[in-house]
Amino acid sequence: MYKLAFFVPDSHVEVVKGAVFAAGGGRIGDYDHCAWQVPGLGQFRPLDGSQPFIGQAGQVERVEEWKVELVVADELIVAVVAALKLSHPYETPAYEVWRLEDF
Repeated sequence: MYKLAFFVPDSHVEVVKGAVFAAGGGRIGDYDHCAWQVPGLGQFRPLDGSQPFIGQAGQVERVEEWKVELVVADELIVAVVAALKLSHPYETPAYEVWRLEDF
């Protein structure tokens, strides 16, 4: 099993969660759509040549975003990350994937 965490602006948090759930993420036993989320403040500076969804090249942008965490079965992680990338508004979404151990 894997743990997936991603960062997404408020305007797209439900869209992206919906995509990763539809791809099979967020299932624990007999439950689905399982996730944990918390608001925070992200920052980035688009570089020349970028196509930012928010902000403009050369200027630091601070954005209220959600950090969403959920679990993903081994055989679904590639499809779930692909769904995340396709549904996310950012040109290069920030996300993390960790392998989990079961004891």
